[in-house]
Amino acid sequence: MRVLAAMSGGVDSAVAAARAVDAGHEVVGVHLALSEAPGTLRTGSRGCCSKEDAGDARRAADVLGIPFYVWDFADRFKQDVIDDFVASYAAGETPNPCLRCNEKIKFSALADRAVALGFDAVATGHYARLDDGVLRRAVDVDKDQSYVLAVLTAQQLSRAMFPVGDTPKPQIRAEAAERGLAVANKPDSHDICFIPSGDTRAFLGARIGIRPGAIVDSGGHKLGDHDGVHGFTIGQRKGLGLPGPAADGRPRYVTGIDPDSGTVRVGAAEDLDVWSVRADRAIWTSGAAPAGPLECVVQVRAHGGTAPAIAEAVDGGLVARLREPLTGVARGQAVVLYRPDALGDEVIGSGTITGTGSERDEVVATPSASNSGE
Repeated sequence: MRVLAAMSGGVDSAVAAARAVDAGHEVVGVHLALSEAPGTLRTGSRGCCSKEDAGDARRAADVLGIPFYVWDFADRFKQDVIDDFVASYAAGETPNPCLRCNEKIKFSALADRAVALGFDAVATGHYARLDDGVLRRAVDVDKDQSYVLAVLTAQQLSRAMFPVGDTPKPQIRAEAAERGLAVANKPDSHDICFIPSGDTRAFLGARIGIRPGAIVDSGGHKLGDHDGVHGFTIGQRKGLGLPGPAADGRPRYVTGIDPDSGTVRVGAAEDLDVWSVRADRAIWTSGAAPAGPLECVVQVRAHGGTAPAIAEAVDGGLVARLREPLTGVARGQAVVLYRPDALGDEVIGSGTITGTGSERDEVVATPSASNSGE
């Protein structure tokens, strides 16, 4: 096959490209220039897509003996990822830009261009596995990225390759060293790639501006003021701008955000319990929605935040009723459904959270295989 290897300049994508070469594919490396100011987007392990990263990717391609190109996707990245991120926070949501980048850039814009140029697949350094078109968790659970790949459609997955998903990260670094790749010990990128400072509130404030509002308790009593709902997320405890804990000495958490009125509600830890999740933009990795309710395990954050549940497709979205409560669940996050089989690692689908429920409904018995979408 002709394979386009997306090379970020890190160790994972370099080894992914190397393994694609070893498998006998005709491989071409490409680095995506996503920043309008590439010289500013790496500070140690923060950021990516800098000139340093492009140079590291080129040197890795030279070691592998494959052609290498840099494609400028900065305008598309700003529109589909950065602008979406800012608008989502302004609307009181908590988005995950990595999901949007995978959906809109790496496996849409990039894959579409790759197919147009005659490539059969795009290989990346993501930690996930594909088994006959089925998306699964990576072997290295600590590095697993199936959550941020669950937004991919069946068609997009059919053009994807994840060569490093079957190997723990320490072995990937050792393999890179054996291959003579200079990125073998390069630090992993952390936080949001387009906010190298790590100060998300300042980044958003510079783009959204001051939008004053009130901080209230569960009874609606005003406790303080703030400069904009973009500075808060559900479950947040620190940085609330309040003089101290509640009257009973217990810490306060953000439990609700109303972007229309600019109100941020705070309460006790138990006020964060969520027993149901509603989501739109449902994507089913098999290509078809399940015929009825199905047992699953839901995950609402890239690492952690899992609970057994019963989910079903509803009006282009999905509803999941949880058997155990989750906390810190916010609109804009993704809810990802995994099949609770012996391995528990198969991705069933995903959706973008639009609402949650705090009432514990009676959960129906486990549905039979005939209506579980199998």
